[in-house]
Amino acid sequence: MNQLHEYAPFVKRHIGPSETEQKQMLNALGVDSLQALMAQVVPEQIRMTTSLDLPEPLDEPAMLAHMQQLADRNQVFRHYIGQGYYGTHMPNVVLRNVLENPAWYTAYTPYQAEISQGRLEAILNFQTMVAELTGMEIANASLLDEATACAEGMGMAWRMTGQKRSTFLVSEHCHPQTIEVLRTRAKGLGITLVVADDAQLMQADVDCFGVLLQYPHSLGRVCDDRALVESLKARDIAVVCATDLLALNLLTPPGHWGVDIVVGSAQRFGVPLGYGGPHAAFMACRDAHKRHMPGRLVGVSRDATGAPALRLALQTREQHIRREKATSNICTAQVLLAVLAGLYAVWHGPQGLKAIATRVHAFTARLHHALTSLGFEVVNSSYFDTLHIHTGEQTERLRALALKQGINLRYVDAAHVAISLDETVTQADWTQLCALFETLANTQAKQSGDTLDSAIPVALRREGAALTHPIFERICSETDMLRYLRRLADMDLALDRTMIPLGSCTMKLNATVEMIPITWPQFANIHPFAPAEQVQGYAALIEGLSRDLCEITGYDAISLQPNSGAQGEYAGLLAIRAFHEANGQSERNICLIPSSAHGTNPASAHMVGMDVMVVQADAQGNVDVEDLKRCIERADERLGALMITYPSTHGVFEQSIDTICALIHDAGGQVYLDGANMNAMVGLARPGKFGADVSHLNLHKTFCIPHGGGGPGIGPVAVRAHLAPYLPGVVSEQGWCQKSQAVGPVSAAPFGSASILPISYAYIRLMGAQGLRSASEIAVLNANYLAARLGEHYPVLYTGQSGRVAHECILDIRPIKAQTGIDAQDVAKRLMDFGFHAPTMSFPVPDTLMVEPTESENLAELERFIEAMVTIRQEIRAVEAGEVSLEDSIVRQAPHTASMLLTSEWTRPYSREEAAFPVASLRANKYWPPVARIDNAWGDRNLICTCPPLQDDFEEIRS
Repeated sequence: MNQLHEYAPFVKRHIGPSETEQKQMLNALGVDSLQALMAQVVPEQIRMTTSLDLPEPLDEPAMLAHMQQLADRNQVFRHYIGQGYYGTHMPNVVLRNVLENPAWYTAYTPYQAEISQGRLEAILNFQTMVAELTGMEIANASLLDEATACAEGMGMAWRMTGQKRSTFLVSEHCHPQTIEVLRTRAKGLGITLVVADDAQLMQADVDCFGVLLQYPHSLGRVCDDRALVESLKARDIAVVCATDLLALNLLTPPGHWGVDIVVGSAQRFGVPLGYGGPHAAFMACRDAHKRHMPGRLVGVSRDATGAPALRLALQTREQHIRREKATSNICTAQVLLAVLAGLYAVWHGPQGLKAIATRVHAFTARLHHALTSLGFEVVNSSYFDTLHIHTGEQTERLRALALKQGINLRYVDAAHVAISLDETVTQADWTQLCALFETLANTQAKQSGDTLDSAIPVALRREGAALTHPIFERICSETDMLRYLRRLADMDLALDRTMIPLGSCTMKLNATVEMIPITWPQFANIHPFAPAEQVQGYAALIEGLSRDLCEITGYDAISLQPNSGAQGEYAGLLAIRAFHEANGQSERNICLIPSSAHGTNPASAHMVGMDVMVVQADAQGNVDVEDLKRCIERADERLGALMITYPSTHGVFEQSIDTICALIHDAGGQVYLDGANMNAMVGLARPGKFGADVSHLNLHKTFCIPHGGGGPGIGPVAVRAHLAPYLPGVVSEQGWCQKSQAVGPVSAAPFGSASILPISYAYIRLMGAQGLRSASEIAVLNANYLAARLGEHYPVLYTGQSGRVAHECILDIRPIKAQTGIDAQDVAKRLMDFGFHAPTMSFPVPDTLMVEPTESENLAELERFIEAMVTIRQEIRAVEAGEVSLEDSIVRQAPHTASMLLTSEWTRPYSREEAAFPVASLRANKYWPPVARIDNAWGDRNLICTCPPLQDDFEEIRS
């Protein structure tokens, strides 16, 4: 095995510092070995004394061969199941230049807007596309999936109506998985959910605050609900409508008939089925409701020169601002997938999208004609792409015939099936489908003519173009598209260019070999409700990954269903609540949360019906154990849980973690340990063994799924055995699957964003037990090296008992601000001139920078960052010495664009050279920020959240 590592050392490729560099850094820290450093950092009482029991590591060729064997165990059938998931063709130019391009998939959430203009423009395209197709005034920058988007819509409607009423009606025509996710969400919020037929919807009473409709219906019917909506609105009942973007190219958009909120999935705009995800959902609403909208919103503002610039707007991190009062805990969204969907629309344009929709509808109409000619009853006379067919006693025979021919249909009940067509259907596919029913009928179908009347009711046919903005008309060739994508990528700063030292976010290497399998058809083209016998490869992968993650964390069971870290938090707290209820202690609804916690923690607690009590931190940034005891006493018999991040949000391993867990358990509570910082613990400590009861894991952090500009993400929730019965249940091909005492599903697909699970599976198998431990050790080494080197220039706010940090450190800018007025934002913007993404800014402490270098950065990159930070500190001293005013300083004026410097007059108190090339290395490798510092306040006062007219060149912003 040693020879294998010498020949193909994946671990050495993943870990940045060489052995020589590691020794150099250890010497600088004054320790002899990594083991000695770990002894100073990780408390002895939780430190592992044995190795993880994981399979022997594979090299890259062997890993790909292994993944191919798993993929070959999946059977790629022709899927006509529909139910919100459809076959689609991703444009090849987008596949190669976006999905497979690290300039796009390694980018971080665009909180530093000046270096995120490319992906912000791509997201703005998505928002514009959604707003125009739905007929609404404003759309957000994507959500997780259609079912959870419907749940967010329910929460938004509740807030819009003042939370004074408690009943929410869901049309029985919604997708089954949507109804079940809504049940889960409603219970935690104290909402009464009623699945209603058409008559009940029309008779909604005074206690009803909102209604969810599906358009078209899950089983295909296109219903004219205009009178219903008018009636509901007259009673001050908010209307949410789940819809289909492709259908809206032919249907009157719901925004034209009065609904308040429109939600749905953008999956069929070029994003593979992927066994359920990741897929970007969307939400659109009326302008009057925009401040109630959860999630992110891209807006148009202006920079310091008056030029147009994009940035995130309004309550883009609502859960961090409102905390336990938040209506949503959204953090990760499916940004990369929203980008893909928006680019699909840019590529096809309005004519292309309408042509695709028309072709799908025409095939469906021809199938309807054929089936009725064979004597089959089609239940719905109106439709876009889905037929609901009465097959009676022949249903099981049809199933057997279909499976034999590699076809999956939707089996509604013992006497009905549904068939949904999509853009991938060919004439051969259509002929094969007809042949199935001809076999049942023992006769041939009558051929239809070339054209058939539309099955869309006349009153619901869309009039006029669906997409009118010029951005959807300007791409006429692949050359145009290729250059457009390159221009967008060049405006961004992602991991392929530079270290992204974000504390808590772990922007580490996403190795190419880990990414390759996700586009293979055997993983990409599987419907989430395909029969179990067709997905044996996925089953083996999920079982193996689940086993490995349980071994790594020390827990007994895990659910891979949550499709973001925040969803994992939510699922974990649901399990705790269900556990207490099963034990007759439903009154245990107080959640203790340290003051330093992620904002998603209190938001998640609120969403499961828990009350939050804040535990203070001590002077060293640790949980104040004495205050914890006081909180436990105040909570008394109502204590349900403690949520704690470990290592702490302040970047240290708290010595008293075992004591903290014991105090909670002795008082009858459960310990939820936030796994956001697991990258410091893998192979070193296991939360399931040192006192925690449940954790979520961010696979897009510790386990190498890339951030993709703010998503995709996966947040599996792992638990000890006593909580295992309460992990989320699933919606399967057979419908709602109630496993013992399982809580309801938290996302639409049984295994969430399953198509990117191969990334984490491959990472673990490539690294092996020792490699994973080494990754944690080097992450800690790199962080401590930065802390030691930068500590003399910027105070390190918190350290452990030995004076060490964990895998991240907090640099305190507050003394600088007090003396000069320069704050953390100024330092962040000046770092852009050095070609760096800023560390996490002002979290968890205002006016600080939380730095996490990860194990993937080598010593040269660490030194480059150190040089940048030291140079900035020297520039700040010019303000301290009174040599330059705050407003005229090079730090306050940053970042500097090329156009700012290439002017005929230069009146600033520093040179152009100092602005552009503060260190010599930038002359050979310069990244130019595309815009100057953005005026966020102006953007919020003058909110523009769709693409402004290109021909006006943003004149309304310049004026």
